[in-house]
Amino acid sequence: MAEPTVDLATKIGELGASLSTIKETVQNLGADLTAKVQAGGTVTAELKEATDKALSELGDVTTRLGDLEKRAAREKEAVEDGYKSLGDMVIESAAYKAGNLTGASRGAIKVTADRAAITSANTTVGAGRSAGTSLIPGARVAGIFGLPERQLTIRDLLLPGQTSSNSVEYVKETGYTNAAAPVAETTAKPYSDLTFDMATAPVRTLAHLFKASRQILDDAPALKSYIDGRARYGLKFVEENQLLNGSGVGQNILGIVPQATAFAPAFTPAGETAIDRLRLAILQVILAEYPATAFVLNPIDWAKIELTKDAGENYIIGNPQGSLTPTLWNLPVVSTQAMAAGDFLTGAFSYAAQIFDRMEIEVLLSSENVDDFEKNMFTIRAEERLGLAVYRPEAFVTGDVNPA
Repeated sequence: MAEPTVDLATKIGELGASLSTIKETVQNLGADLTAKVQAGGTVTAELKEATDKALSELGDVTTRLGDLEKRAAREKEAVEDGYKSLGDMVIESAAYKAGNLTGASRGAIKVTADRAAITSANTTVGAGRSAGTSLIPGARVAGIFGLPERQLTIRDLLLPGQTSSNSVEYVKETGYTNAAAPVAETTAKPYSDLTFDMATAPVRTLAHLFKASRQILDDAPALKSYIDGRARYGLKFVEENQLLNGSGVGQNILGIVPQATAFAPAFTPAGETAIDRLRLAILQVILAEYPATAFVLNPIDWAKIELTKDAGENYIIGNPQGSLTPTLWNLPVVSTQAMAAGDFLTGAFSYAAQIFDRMEIEVLLSSENVDDFEKNMFTIRAEERLGLAVYRPEAFVTGDVNPA
């Protein structure tokens, strides 16, 4: 597998160093701002301007660094021998091509997908499969309609990881008080208060079953679209909601929103708007010693923000003719119906939370379920196993989008 070009790797390193410097500057300015507010002092225009500028630079560098990292990942994938979807893997597997799927040739096909650049598969064939001619792709696609997909990107925001266990034990940071200060020689040094708790992220299974006719299994393009459009999408749809809102009760994942810190702004500006509140939420994440990396909003709330106009009836955020990635305060905006209307979530997604995949998406096709053989049907099962660890809840902030 090819590595990113030296020039690209250098740029990533330079932006990473710049991000650390800007983060330190923002933390210092934020601490000054909070101290003045708590002391009842007046926040000068110069301090507000410097804080705004530093936050803008932080968001810009974070976005650019994320874009470069995605570009580096695409360069690695480009040298692979072609990307294959889950449906491609099923219809191109040796087991599927070799099987005569009629009459007494009953059995099962199991394909496990690598969630990253998928180029190969582990295939298991049930007993009773007989050799036959290679499958010739048919042209019948009538009656197969894909579900209307929404953009699912929460997984892409989080740190990736893997585990071979049924649970992941990790250290959760529960508090931090920075007591660092200038001290004279021979005097006692102040203690900062940093507290941790041991936490466990159980691995949960997401799965579903559905039926497919004998005719679809004989039609390679139809089967491919059926698997990609139903099996994989169904899991991603539920996964999105679990990663955000899972209650942690029973077999549910404990999502980010239930663990996030409630919105508590350092100050309240005059004439507060939704855009102001999201800006203050960024500041709250920064004061928790982490950089915010994205916003998650319901499509309704994001549409309201995009439609905000100034006194001259000009759009402030949205551009009816634009096609750029949605951003606010230089951070990407993830618009998903998995987020409750009226609420927002922001935080250090790429630093303070991580997904642990126990089993990548697996698809199993079998004709030996209930009365499938009698009705000339197949049962398709798709499932995955994963856990979610939130290392620092204070690095995520959630609350009402609109002022009271």
